[in-house]
Amino acid sequence: MTSPNSPAPRSAVKSSPLSLTVLSLLHYQPLHPYGIQRLIKQWGKDQVVNVSQRASLYRTIERLLSAGLIEVRETERDQQYPERTVYAVTDAGRGAARAWLLEMLAKPKQEFPEFPAALSFLVMLGPEETLQVFTERAEALRTSLSEIDAIMAVEAEHRLPRVTMLETEYQRVTVSAQLAWLDAVIADLQAGRLSWSNEELLAFAEPKDATGAE
Repeated sequence: MTSPNSPAPRSAVKSSPLSLTVLSLLHYQPLHPYGIQRLIKQWGKDQVVNVSQRASLYRTIERLLSAGLIEVRETERDQQYPERTVYAVTDAGRGAARAWLLEMLAKPKQEFPEFPAALSFLVMLGPEETLQVFTERAEALRTSLSEIDAIMAVEAEHRLPRVTMLETEYQRVTVSAQLAWLDAVIADLQAGRLSWSNEELLAFAEPKDATGAE
């Protein structure tokens, strides 16, 4: 039975890339939210973690604080800047970050990115329009691949340990694989090896009896 004087139970925090990033950065030193955001960009973590909305970072910090995974270390006061709260990771936060990291690395997780979802409804478009949007996507991927190659060249020039570049390597492999697949589909569309029509799709969707007859 819980004592009336017992502290309220802290809410559990589900693992997420942004939560892991915040805890990991606070492993190095206490930081205020602006410092966390700045390091995320300086270290290129914004390429693998969605921090496009600053509010997402603040909500994540609030959840980690409520769960006892981080704590307020101090409040900085400076005439040039608004008051800033500096956070530090707790022992519980270190343990959570390690557990999340091990699970994320070892266990593939069913994720739901936009592109496969859109592919599942591709039949709403015709072959010509599909060719157009796939060509546009392929060009965007080629640009991304060039940018990744430039990042890898800079990393190699600085002779960084390979372990610090594995995320960039993985990005290159996945972007390159998607581009190769997309180029093959575009070639099939251009050659007419991949085509469909509403009539064909409707005929395929017609109910059939147990013998296979319509």
